[in-house]
Amino acid sequence: MRFLPREEKFFHYFLDQVRIISEASQLLLDGATTGKPTLADAALEIAKLEKRGDELIHEVFRRLNQTFITPLDPEDIHTLSSHLDDVLDGIEETVHRIVAYRAEPLPPDAVELCQIIRSCTRALVSAFEALNKNEPLLDFCLEIGRLEDEADRLVRSSVSDLFNSKADPIYILKLKEIYESLEETTDRCEDVADALQNVVVKNS
Repeated sequence: MRFLPREEKFFHYFLDQVRIISEASQLLLDGATTGKPTLADAALEIAKLEKRGDELIHEVFRRLNQTFITPLDPEDIHTLSSHLDDVLDGIEETVHRIVAYRAEPLPPDAVELCQIIRSCTRALVSAFEALNKNEPLLDFCLEIGRLEDEADRLVRSSVSDLFNSKADPIYILKLKEIYESLEETTDRCEDVADALQNVVVKNS
């Protein structure tokens, strides 16, 4: 039994949101890999995507208030959309810090964290597409959890190495904040995965 019908408008909003997030994560990775001026350009494009994401979530909430019967519990729709919005906000905040702190070129560990975020968002796209096709999505959610654990380990190691280095203290603090922002973004991806799993359990 399909609990999230193909024609349901809320589902299209989820797909739109997650695809915007995926695009933003690719821009972040490209900018982190290439550095200036690509990173500054990426920040501008990500800001535009974040605005589109805000418009989408406002439309979700508007329709949620006007719809008597929804394909999912209204609270679940609200939670999924809010967590997706948090991921996009995390990507925008991260790229803003990198540009504002003039931290480029980023060290390899930071670039690797951007790649982890990119992998998380690709898994999110796959999970929502599987949901649309009424196919299993647990593996995608578990992969996001694995990636989040990997990001945690990498950040702990990177921050430890920073404070054991002889780098400029201001530079150390800047990078520490960037690492933490990158890690928090992977945490937000895991929040979406957890919410998806809860939805599947409730509707199975």
